[in-house]
Amino acid sequence: MPKQGKNIYLRKDGRWEGRYIKERITGKSHYGYVFGKTYEEAERKLDAASSENTISIHGIKGSFAVLANEWLLLKTPQLKASSIAKYTNLLNLYLLPIYGDRQVSGILRSDITQWSRDLLTNGGAKAEGLAPKTVNSILSLMRNILEFAAREKGISTADTKDISVKQPQKPMRILSRAEQQRLSKYLRENLTPCNMGILLCLYTGLRIGEICALKWADILIEEQCLYIHQTMQRIQVKGSPEKKTTVVILPPKSECSIRRIPVPDEISQLLWTLRKPDNAYLLTGMVHSYVEPRNMENRFKAATTKCNISNVNFHALRHTFATRCVELGFDVKSLSEILGHASVNITMNRYVHPSMELKQKNMNLLSELLTTE
Repeated sequence: MPKQGKNIYLRKDGRWEGRYIKERITGKSHYGYVFGKTYEEAERKLDAASSENTISIHGIKGSFAVLANEWLLLKTPQLKASSIAKYTNLLNLYLLPIYGDRQVSGILRSDITQWSRDLLTNGGAKAEGLAPKTVNSILSLMRNILEFAAREKGISTADTKDISVKQPQKPMRILSRAEQQRLSKYLRENLTPCNMGILLCLYTGLRIGEICALKWADILIEEQCLYIHQTMQRIQVKGSPEKKTTVVILPPKSECSIRRIPVPDEISQLLWTLRKPDNAYLLTGMVHSYVEPRNMENRFKAATTKCNISNVNFHALRHTFATRCVELGFDVKSLSEILGHASVNITMNRYVHPSMELKQKNMNLLSELLTTE
C-alpha cells in the first residue's frame, strides 16, 4: 500500500516504485516512473521528477501551461538563475492552478481583471491578500506569456496591456544627519570587516548583494575606487530534494550596474588598515568564507541597535547615500552612474528623497522676500 498522499508502491521484486503524471495530451494522463531500493529513495526521486514536470502536467495543446513552458524555455538562455526561480514560483503558485488547463484563446480580459482583484484581497498562503507589487509581477508574467502566444503561435489573446493594480508609494527611511554621524562613529570605532562593509555602503551606495560579493581584488586602493561586477543572492534550487535554496554569485542585473565607484579619502584610508589577499572576501577577510545578504542584514541590525537607530533596513544606506549626495550638490548624472542606474530619472524618482533639513534650508530662501530695507 502507498503511504498517504504518495503514489509509491512496493513491487514484488522488492523495489519501491513511484508514479507521477509526466504529461497530459488531449486530456489523457501519461505517467512517468521512478524506482528506489527504499521508500525514502523512491520518494526523493519522485519529488524531484514531479518538480521538473510541474509546468508540463497540464499539457493540453494550446493550453496556458504548455505555452508558459515554451515561453520559459525560450527565455531561459537570457535569464539569470534568480529570474528563472522567480518566474517558476509565480507560475506554480498563482498562474498554473487557475489557468494551466485553460486554452489561452478562452482566457478573457474580464477573467484576468477579476482574478487580479482576488489576489489582492484573498491571495497568498494565508488568504490575506498579496502585496500590489507581487500582483503586478504576476500580471506582468501573464502578459508576457499571452504576448508570446499571440506573436509566435498566432493565437488570439485578450488585451492585458493596461491591467495593473495601484502600488502605493512607501515612505523610504533615510538616516538623519545625526543618525548617520552616530552610525559612522560607531563603525569606525569598531572596525570589523562587516562594519567596514556597512560604512562602505553608507558612503558609496552599494547594494547589499554587491557588498557581500566584494573581494579585495575589486578594491583598487591605489586608484581609490571599487570595481563592482558581481552580486550575491540566495535563490531557490529547482528539483533538488536535498536543499531548497543556495547562495550564488552572479553578474549584476544590468550592464549599468557593472561600474567603477570612487571612494572618499577617509574610507580609502580605513580600507588600508584591513587589507587582505586579493581573493578574500571583504566582509570576512577569508577566501572560502563569505557573509550572505540575510546575515549581513542581521549584522546591520545589531549595529543600528547599538547606535539607538530604529525602523531601518540595510537598503536605507543606499537611499541615505543618494539623498546626502543631492544635498551636497552632486551632479545628478554622476550620481546616477555611481548608483548603477540606467537613467537619471530612476535616480531622482526612486532614490532621492529630500530630507527635512534640506526642505527647511530651501524654505528659508523665501525669507529674503520678507526683508525690508
